[in-house]
Amino acid sequence: MAGYLDLFSLQGKTALVTGARTGIGQAISFGLAAAGAHVLLLGHRDNLDETKAKIEEVGGSYETVLIDLSEIKQIREKLQPVLEKHQIDILVNNAGVIYREPAVDYNEQEWMRVIDVNLHSVFILSQEIGKGMVERGSGKIINIASLLSFQGGVFVPAYTASKHAVAGLTKSLANEWAGKGVQVNAIAPGYIETNNTEAIRNDENRSKSILERIPAGRWGRPEDLAGAAVFLASPASDYVSGHVLVVDGGWMGR
Repeated sequence: MAGYLDLFSLQGKTALVTGARTGIGQAISFGLAAAGAHVLLLGHRDNLDETKAKIEEVGGSYETVLIDLSEIKQIREKLQPVLEKHQIDILVNNAGVIYREPAVDYNEQEWMRVIDVNLHSVFILSQEIGKGMVERGSGKIINIASLLSFQGGVFVPAYTASKHAVAGLTKSLANEWAGKGVQVNAIAPGYIETNNTEAIRNDENRSKSILERIPAGRWGRPEDLAGAAVFLASPASDYVSGHVLVVDGGWMGR
């Protein structure tokens, strides 16, 4: 049995997780650290104390990386010192923003901000970190997609467009890099209790209609994503490539 469990070990690996301060990013950071990875917590401010404390609870190790992913032109430059110091074996592109407004009134500046953070930064990080992975012949990239990688949503055209694109980018990079020992996959969370879904959860009627459709009978919790991330980051998933793993309590099965 120990041999099989080793398939999920991340001992000796270094992972970079974007948007690690709260929610899904925090839970994934904790899960990777608990599996043995040294985790680089990427945020635009050093306000990651809660995530650090959780990792310390399991004796994990971490460092902080400060990059504002909305400042697209600065990402490559600020990432270089990190790449000079670390060999990044696992990249989790989790950071994301959402803006809600009817499409006819949708603010163009907010459209660009959502696309930059949710999609443009994902490509830049994957490209820069993926270069080293391809050269070494090994690596794991995990993108955080969404149910809105498959559906349309309401009042969130930029978010929906970005998450459809993330699913497509995942498959495109997987096609190029699977033969070079680099697996690129995505996780599509269902309705999870995070800051991004707070507005929906506070809408009693909308929240009720969503809950009634989830076969599991509850909203997801960030920690529900940790196991999927460890699997996709570990040797257990070496023959999984270009897959979008839905973790949604059964929503997409209805």
